[in-house]
Amino acid sequence: MNLVVVESPAKAKTINKYLGKNYKVLASYGHIRDLPSKNGSVNPEKNFEMQWELDSFSKKYLKEITDAAKESEKIILATDPDREGEAIAWHVKKVLEDKKLLKGRKLERVVFNEITKNAVLNGINNPRQIEDTLVNAYLARRALDYLVGFNISPILWTKLPGSKSAGRVQSVALKLITEREHEIESFKPEEYWSININFQDSSKNIISSKITIFENDKVERFTFKRKESVNKASEIIKKKNYSIKDVINKVYKRNPLAPFTTSTLQQTASGKYGFGASRTMQIAQKLYQGIDIDGETVGLITYMRTDGTNISKEAELDFRKFIKNDYGEKYLPQTPNSYSGKKAKNAQEAHEAIRPTNIKKKPNDLKKYLSSDQVKLYDLIWSRALSSQMKPAEFDRSSIQITSSDNSVSFNASGSVMKFDGYLKVYTMPVTDEDTKNILPEVKIGDSVSIDEIIDEQHFTNPPPRFSEASLVKKLEELGIGRPSTYASIISVLSNRNYVDLLNKRFHPTDRGKLLSAFLEKLFAKYVDYNFTANLEDQLDDITSGKTNYIKVLEDFWKDFYSNVGSVKEIRTREVLDMLNESLGDLVFEKDKDDQIDRNCKACENGTLSLKNSFHKLCNFYQLSRLQVYKATFKSKSFADGKFI
Repeated sequence: MNLVVVESPAKAKTINKYLGKNYKVLASYGHIRDLPSKNGSVNPEKNFEMQWELDSFSKKYLKEITDAAKESEKIILATDPDREGEAIAWHVKKVLEDKKLLKGRKLERVVFNEITKNAVLNGINNPRQIEDTLVNAYLARRALDYLVGFNISPILWTKLPGSKSAGRVQSVALKLITEREHEIESFKPEEYWSININFQDSSKNIISSKITIFENDKVERFTFKRKESVNKASEIIKKKNYSIKDVINKVYKRNPLAPFTTSTLQQTASGKYGFGASRTMQIAQKLYQGIDIDGETVGLITYMRTDGTNISKEAELDFRKFIKNDYGEKYLPQTPNSYSGKKAKNAQEAHEAIRPTNIKKKPNDLKKYLSSDQVKLYDLIWSRALSSQMKPAEFDRSSIQITSSDNSVSFNASGSVMKFDGYLKVYTMPVTDEDTKNILPEVKIGDSVSIDEIIDEQHFTNPPPRFSEASLVKKLEELGIGRPSTYASIISVLSNRNYVDLLNKRFHPTDRGKLLSAFLEKLFAKYVDYNFTANLEDQLDDITSGKTNYIKVLEDFWKDFYSNVGSVKEIRTREVLDMLNESLGDLVFEKDKDDQIDRNCKACENGTLSLKNSFHKLCNFYQLSRLQVYKATFKSKSFADGKFI
């Protein structure tokens, strides 16, 4: 008998059907070991030696694996094809070695990017060894996360009571959210006005346009700041004569998008269906591991944790054949579309893009086998992947320039109409106003036009929007922070620790989150710096590719970090609160008529307001017990408007 170890029971069930009686497929149920939450789990004094502990949940499943290993001739580790999957395989191997169960038995590592019969059999027939570089990258990441969390968290408990812990990457994501909130809270809107003109040609056709030149100057956003300036400009505009100065017609092509990567799938599913990152990954996991279709378990999509944007040559050919047969040759480009411009940062995650394993399995045909959420996500993946191999959409785009007789005032009208739907035939994403709007009449250069209506409109600048799950993932990806497999957990941790609230699908930092972020920015600034965190991610990638040694990365990090931790421990709690008072003063306390922070107590009128911890009597009128950290916000007359956090 041959033993095959995977990480999930759903995957085990699917693979077991493909391999037959000579194989026994068992699940480890994820990681079987982890670093225990105690001092010494990572020992910098002994080359960052790690002490692992068996997961209590996995013990009974591990017993099944070890019992089966005793009866097996060959042990095949078939966990996921990424760094985490390699790590699980390594842990299983280490446990089997410790129990002396590998002696006289062959151990192999196999991977497959999709769970279909052909892919599984091909993987089994092409085994390899566990890749040390992938394991080392995992070890480095796990050690870094432990060292940061285990050293900063105890400081938080004493210096900033109420804060649970701080994570290496989560803290940087929290900084993004709190900085954005600060921008919003300190934002002051500015007024401006726009001028649009509806012109009329000789055939009474209306041409909607916007002003581009006024009194020989280019019109900018704040050219007209007040209603008075708009009224004055309108009077000048009315007195002039206008004609068509230029007409431009051209075909605009809108190219198809690349198939989904992990982050683009999370962003699109969030925008279109409101799915959170974790929910998207859970649904995708089920589609990848296998769905029961008429008694057969079938993996419907390829591996869902990837930075890759290309698809295999075999899939490419299948897609092109499908497009030709189902949509016609006019939708098929002469040569396959390539999306190799985006390079994956992580070698172990540079798999194919996310695509259906069989393009002939149309979403509509699978509705009876899938839940409503599974149908939505499968349809999104199927249509995006297929459309990536189709021709661009084409639009007839027109532009008309209308100018006054003295050339001092100019307007521009633009519009377009879809000429050929191309890939939009399949991937029905919203068509923007720039694609189809304002169909223009046929006019000639020199034709006279007259003003039909002047439309002036008041506007105010808006603060930057709060991050949604989609925009936060996008920003983290842009900064090079985190990786596809970590985005969902980053967001989940921030919410679970009550550092952020998700309201109307937007992240609002809680008071505790603001305090923690300010604390880390003041005392551990280097370790919440975007460039530093991104550079550390690059170093982890270099470990993966074998360019650097993981012990050296840990040594370089630990030297400065240990010194930073030591210096922070020496700072008195009062000094920490003074720092936070300075950092958060403009957010916590009201301002007086001169826009200065007002710390005067509104209850006793004699005291000075400040952030405090532990039991503290603030004034004769109000006493707080069981106080962890206090935010003195006085948005109304009542002192009791202050909030516990």
